Amino acid sequence: MKQTLILLAALAQGVASAQTPPTVTVKHDEGTAIVRKDPQRVVVMDEEALGWMAALGVADRVVGIGSTYFSPSDLTGGRIKPEVLNSGFYGRVGLKNPAYIGDWQSPNLETLLSLKPDLIVRLTWQGNQNYDKLSRIAPTVGYQEDATGFWQKGLRDLARVFGRQEQAEQVIRQVADVNRANGRRLLAAGVFRKYPKVVVLAPFAGGSTWLYTSVRLIPDLRSLGFKDGLKAKETTLGVGSAISDEALLGLTPDTLVVLFPPGGKYNGADAFLKTPVGQRLKAQSVLYVPEAFSPYSGPLTSIRNSNELTRLILEKMK
Repeated sequence: MKQTLILLAALAQGVASAQTPPTVTVKHDEGTAIVRKDPQRVVVMDEEALGWMAALGVADRVVGIGSTYFSPSDLTGGRIKPEVLNSGFYGRVGLKNPAYIGDWQSPNLETLLSLKPDLIVRLTWQGNQNYDKLSRIAPTVGYQEDATGFWQKGLRDLARVFGRQEQAEQVIRQVADVNRANGRRLLAAGVFRKYPKVVVLAPFAGGSTWLYTSVRLIPDLRSLGFKDGLKAKETTLGVGSAISDEALLGLTPDTLVVLFPPGGKYNGADAFLKTPVGQRLKAQSVLYVPEAFSPYSGPLTSIRNSNELTRLILEKMK
């Protein structure tokens, strides 16, 4: 009788375990989330989070996406049009008709709830909203964009959730290997003798220009071997700050200027190059335009940045 009771207890425990899916505890920049292991339905609040999913080979599990890139002509019936999904960065990652859930500042919570996600992933920053609301819909993890190594941490955390730790480490090593190889090419071509320093400028339509000092291309240029040509006294959201024409006119000829304009209607690169400041810096400038719908950072973006910037800089040296 005792053995029968022990056997029944073991069977009951096994049934309970089978009914409760295994979970992973993730400590992230907005708190701690208990996430179902190997989730099948994921909402990404931005292209950065999408890039991490793509690097791990699970972008096909994205059922909803947030973005600030879209105009009404890019959407139909709450979905992203097929021609948009097949273009630029989206065309590289293998999405399967995700719903559009709005932008990261004002997501459509009703649409989000209807998607029944197992996990929500997003970037965050000081003062960002909606974490509590998102967490009531599904476990939500957020990563501070200006934190050191933020995309590597996000990638590794997601890799634990999806059981793809080895793939994450391979991707991180690949980024470092690409940067080392391209850095050697630039060194051999004498680039660092002519341009030991670099600045990344984002010219916006309307006339304002930003200096990126933390994320957004500058880390990739540092990894190639460049030193900072300017440092901002203060930054907004840890990303960069507006810079005056006077400061730009003070750049020395040994500073490479990488123009990295924002996308779509915000792109002010052509107008900037026609200004007196743009004309003054033109001889030491390269224009780098990211692919459509690209994240600002992440492993796939870093690899493209490294290869394309190296190509552009070597062409300038000819």
